[in-house]
Amino acid sequence: MKKIFTLFLLLSSVAAMAQKPRPDAFPPVPDTLSPKAVEMATTLEEMDAWNRYPTYEVYLAMMQRFVDTFPTLCHIDTIGTSVQGRLILSLAITGSSDNDLYRPEFLYSSTMHGDEVTGFYLMLRLCDTLLRSYGTSPDITNLLDRTRISINPLSNPDGTYRGGNHTVARAMRYNANYVDLNRNYPDPFGTDPLDPLQPENEAMIDYVSQHNFRLSANLHGGSEVMNYPWDSFTSLQQLNEHHEWWKQVCKRFVDTCRLVDSQRFRDVNSNGYIVGGDWYVISNGRQDYFNYYHNMRELTMELSTSKTLSTTRLNHYWQCQSHALINYIKEVHNLDDPSTEGICTPVPQATAGIIAYPNPTQGPITIEGVRGSYHYDLSDRPAGVYILNVEGRPVKVVKH
Repeated sequence: MKKIFTLFLLLSSVAAMAQKPRPDAFPPVPDTLSPKAVEMATTLEEMDAWNRYPTYEVYLAMMQRFVDTFPTLCHIDTIGTSVQGRLILSLAITGSSDNDLYRPEFLYSSTMHGDEVTGFYLMLRLCDTLLRSYGTSPDITNLLDRTRISINPLSNPDGTYRGGNHTVARAMRYNANYVDLNRNYPDPFGTDPLDPLQPENEAMIDYVSQHNFRLSANLHGGSEVMNYPWDSFTSLQQLNEHHEWWKQVCKRFVDTCRLVDSQRFRDVNSNGYIVGGDWYVISNGRQDYFNYYHNMRELTMELSTSKTLSTTRLNHYWQCQSHALINYIKEVHNLDDPSTEGICTPVPQATAGIIAYPNPTQGPITIEGVRGSYHYDLSDRPAGVYILNVEGRPVKVVKH
């Protein structure tokens, strides 16, 4: 057994060496001024050309302008505040159609690493494009009428504006407590974070718990690759049950970008997508937490090889990725089986405080309630969806 374990470690090491090291493994020096051209917009009018990053005040003004200009299509959700009191905001967008069709919820969230600001820019421009295209683009109008879209452009404002509200040139990876927010989530696989849960992550967990997001993406920079679950395991150790679905989704995203620029998404591997753990195993990441504990599928999009992309390159990256970003939202309508889209029981308001695992299950299942733990065995039951009555509240369980 010892020899087999040693061989497995060797194979895992060889596989890891075949990939470019994950940028998460090598935190940048936070005090280094970015040598790239980083132009800042100090007014709303300067952002209209989409060739700059916004100051913090301009960012807030942009979010408010979206609501003022399109009051029937969007509103602002305040997710929470950062360590230093900056706002963590989400723009909730949906069409003004009066139809009663069920609209699945979708989430984009960017820049939990404060110096990875390409996604920050892209998300603001995506908000603008979706809102301005409603009523003129049949495709986007249909998308908004069928979907509830939440876009959080900046989830670590203290890291992004570390050098002051006027610049992103001195942005750093960490929050103001010098904690890596992508190593700070509760780990579903038994590893406790090194630091206490940070306010930015606590606010995001509360926000997601109040919604029923079925699909989401967490936007990063430092490489160009679609990174899908699991992060905590290699594909040899534990393959995600939606592995084949994720591969197709990622391939569609990468192929769409390469129609504009064939050189995009090639620095990690030729596919442009990879299982997170096959690239670099991490613990306490957001992706695995939300996939395991919430009724959603989330992947990590690494969107630019440069973390703080030069403003001279921003428009090119938008042209390459805008269609893919919009198409990824549409994937929320392409989930293979609506009854099993999650890996763990959703916890709506009616069942708050109750967690079931593993869910879906092959048979045995444990449910942690407010008053204790409960164990069930569905091994002798046919595959399907079961509603269990736990402490007087219904809990949905999927049996495979």
